[in-house]
Amino acid sequence: MELGSILQFLENKTILITGATGFLAKIFMEKVLRVQPNVKKLYLLLRASDAKFATQRLHNEIIGNKDLFRVLKEKCGAKFNSFISEKTTLIAGDITLEDLGLKDSDLGEEMWNEIDVIINLAATTNFDERYDVALGLNTLGAKHVLCFAKKCTKLKVLVQVSTAYVSGERSGLILETPYSLDDTLNGATGLDIEAEKKVVEQELNQLRAEGAKEDAITLAMKDLGVKRAKIYGWPNTYVFTKAMGEMVLGHLKENFSVVIIRPAIITSTFKEPFSGWVEGLRTIDSIAAAYGKGKLTCFVGDINSTVDVIPADMVVNAIIVAMVAHAKHPSRAIYHVGSSARNPMTYNDLQDCGLHYFTMKPWINKEGKPVKVGKVKMLNSMASFHRYMAIRYLVVLKGLELANTAFCQFFQGTYSDLNRKISHVMRLVDLYKPYLFFKGVFDDTNTEKLRIAASESGSETDMFNFDPMSIDWEDYLTNIHIPGIVKYALK
Repeated sequence: MELGSILQFLENKTILITGATGFLAKIFMEKVLRVQPNVKKLYLLLRASDAKFATQRLHNEIIGNKDLFRVLKEKCGAKFNSFISEKTTLIAGDITLEDLGLKDSDLGEEMWNEIDVIINLAATTNFDERYDVALGLNTLGAKHVLCFAKKCTKLKVLVQVSTAYVSGERSGLILETPYSLDDTLNGATGLDIEAEKKVVEQELNQLRAEGAKEDAITLAMKDLGVKRAKIYGWPNTYVFTKAMGEMVLGHLKENFSVVIIRPAIITSTFKEPFSGWVEGLRTIDSIAAAYGKGKLTCFVGDINSTVDVIPADMVVNAIIVAMVAHAKHPSRAIYHVGSSARNPMTYNDLQDCGLHYFTMKPWINKEGKPVKVGKVKMLNSMASFHRYMAIRYLVVLKGLELANTAFCQFFQGTYSDLNRKISHVMRLVDLYKPYLFFKGVFDDTNTEKLRIAASESGSETDMFNFDPMSIDWEDYLTNIHIPGIVKYALK
């Protein structure tokens, strides 16, 4: 695998980025513009009704991010706004629709004639998403992007960003292997994406015919997604629909070069454009934030389980290097981008670093007092979790019966609120259970070959580093990631 110069490849190229307001998309955009200002153009596909709304989203959700783009702004100086205007073109569209929902035929023709690379980052990552929404974005969206790609006369490669957890609940070494159209994880037969579309349509039609309210439809669609996923061996709607998206691409790619990137749990930036940038609370970040605020008293999971995390800038670097590697010849490649195979971290490591950080720099609550943290009670099985919840339920019920003030205030003095809160917690734990007790290791043989090829290409290795071996987890968590959560996600 010969890469050559990555910067030279990016020069004068036109790239379409879908899901342009997303976390990874913004980091990808910033990186390309910063390291190769001579890129020709970045088409930014935003889900918007028209160009005016797309422009608003650009300024509010992308360029308006003062933190992420500060390095690029310093580099460009007074020319920043004109540089962005010159290098980016906003596209109001929707990948759930054919031709990405483009309403301007002239713009479509222009894009088909100019685009060299497509990076599909549009997706819903919500584990508890409505099935109709997740199927439309994660599965049919991938199909629509590929169909659009086939009309691009200059296209060199399509990169689809998936997730390592399309593997489901498998244990042991999980290989970088593709999915065929009718593959399942439990040996069940009959998986058919067109049939899944019909299942959704029938369910929606029936609910509407019965006069169901929107919140009832939403809950029914969420339940349907989980039900359909479990029929074929996947634990939730998100990974099920992402896996089907991969199937569609593999089935329809023909002689196109398609790269599938499967990141593990994505965390704050390691180095670029600076250390610790994160947007919102993402997966394990929610755990760290709740712990620091003193709201996490117990944790369900195996404390010794590997939690496979990888910084966002390393994922972006892997996307760029893979894009260049497969732009020269038709191919289908899959890359796990994670840390469990070469530099694993455990939940115990995460807890120790959280305890150290929030002991040294405690969270200040609304009353202006520092929050004291300690070791979290570990519930190392679902049975122990259910026992714990049953005891808590009985204690709270007793408190309500005795009109205990603290319990009444917390649950607003009603049994219905208590049951609602308990049901919500149980649903969340059930959704995340596969990852709290995960026993898999994501093989990254293909990714290691890509790293070797990048290192052999010369002086750009450090600029596009995605080697998890370069991370000291204690230093990263204590001095970069947790401070980043506090500064950017909890500000």
